[in-house]
Amino acid sequence: MDEVAIIAVSIPIIAILAVTFIVCVKIIFGGRSAKTSDLADEETRLIQDIYHGLLKMEERVESLETLLLDREKRGDRV
Repeated sequence: MDEVAIIAVSIPIIAILAVTFIVCVKIIFGGRSAKTSDLADEETRLIQDIYHGLLKMEERVESLETLLLDREKRGDRV
């Protein structure tokens, strides 16, 4: 019975150590492949495009608000 308990405990410990070792090696020796790097670059470009588009939209909304407030002050109907 004691041998079964030792094996039952040692197998998960060995598995955890092996996975930890593999992860450390992958981190040290370049964790990202070329495909992953290309995807990350494309994602970054898309996020930047969305950000710039939102900035332009914000400027347009501010311009429209200014126009509407000016018309309201003059008493013109929209």
